[in-house]
Amino acid sequence: MKLKIAWLYPSLMGTYGDRGNIITLIKRCQWRNIQVEVREVNPGSPVDNLRSSDLIFMGGAQDRQQKIVADDILKNKGPIILELIEKGAVGLFVCASYQFLGHFYRAADGEEIPGLGLFDLHTVNPGLSVRRCIGNIVVELNIDGLPKLATNYQRLTTLVGFENHGGRTYLGEGVKPLGKVLRGFGNNGKDGTEGAIYKNAIGCYFHGPLLPRNPHLADLLISKALGVNPLDLIALPDDLEVKAHISALNNE
Repeated sequence: MKLKIAWLYPSLMGTYGDRGNIITLIKRCQWRNIQVEVREVNPGSPVDNLRSSDLIFMGGAQDRQQKIVADDILKNKGPIILELIEKGAVGLFVCASYQFLGHFYRAADGEEIPGLGLFDLHTVNPGLSVRRCIGNIVVELNIDGLPKLATNYQRLTTLVGFENHGGRTYLGEGVKPLGKVLRGFGNNGKDGTEGAIYKNAIGCYFHGPLLPRNPHLADLLISKALGVNPLDLIALPDDLEVKAHISALNNE
C-alpha cells in the first residue's frame, strides 16, 4: 500500500507553517508501515507527478505569492486538479489555495484573480481598514464517517486551529461548508460557516498547521486517499494529540 501526495508550490504557498500538514500525513502513514511518496509540484514542473497522485495538498500565502502562482495553476495545473477531484481524489487546500478553488479572489487593491471554480464561492479582501480574521478557531465538523482514535476510542467531531486571513469568503447556495464556527471568524465572520467541501476536496482557513492537532481529519484523508475504511487503519497512540486538541477546544 502506497500513498502518493502531490504538494503544490511548497516554496510559494506555505507561508504559515502549512508544511506541518505534510509531515503529519507522512508520519501517520510511516507509523502504520504505509509507504508515502511526496511529489513537489512547482511552476514549470511536469504534470505527470500531479496526474498520478492520490492526495493533493496546497497551502496558503500572501497576495504577492498568490498572484505568482495564479498564472501557472490556471494554465497548466488547474484542469488536472479539477479532473482528479471529480474522479474522487482527496484534496486539502488552505487559505489562499482554498480561495483559488472558488470563482475569484478580489485583492485589497481591487485586482481580481480568477479561480478554478471547483467550489461555488468567491473571496473579497476589504482592505487594511478592516480588521483581519486572526486568532484561534474551533469548528463543529460537517463530515460523516470520522474515524475513532485509539485514545479511549474517542470520536472527535471538532477542528481546532489558528486562522489568519484578510479575505472574506462567501459560499454559493447549496455549497456544503466544512463546519459551523464555534469560536473565531471562519469564512467571513458573519454567517458562521468555515471552509467548504466538494466530493473528497476540503478548503479551509486553518493554519498553524491543521492536521497535527486534528489527527482524526488526517486519518480520514489518508483512508479516503487509499480507498480503505478508516477503521481498517492501525490504531495509533494518540494521547498527546488528543490532549492538544482538547486543550485548544477548552481555550487553555
